[in-house]
Amino acid sequence: MKLIATVLDAPDAQALARFYRDLLGWPLGDDTPGWATVRPPGGGAGLSFQTESRYRRPTWPTADGDQQMMAHLDIEVDDLETAGAHAVATGATLADFQPQDDVRVYLDPAGHPFCLFINP
Repeated sequence: MKLIATVLDAPDAQALARFYRDLLGWPLGDDTPGWATVRPPGGGAGLSFQTESRYRRPTWPTADGDQQMMAHLDIEVDDLETAGAHAVATGATLADFQPQDDVRVYLDPAGHPFCLFINP
């Protein structure tokens, strides 16, 4: 067995794939109605996106009665400020709740949380 991708549901698979393409600098792979992928240039597991007509945006932080996040992405960066500015420029929003000083939580355009961090 070989894991090739994590799949994120979204109201628009192509729009979310373009966001992650721009955020990570990975090329767009498959791009068909309702399905799109991005893969790292050197190989390895990538991200896939599936249009879900009944998609409900997750809540961060979690709250009773709201759609809970099922997963989040951890993205290692060299500089939190520079990477955060890039994330915002590509369409992410800084989450209101930040649980750690050395990690920044952002939300992608579909509301999926992702963390930027520096690995010491």
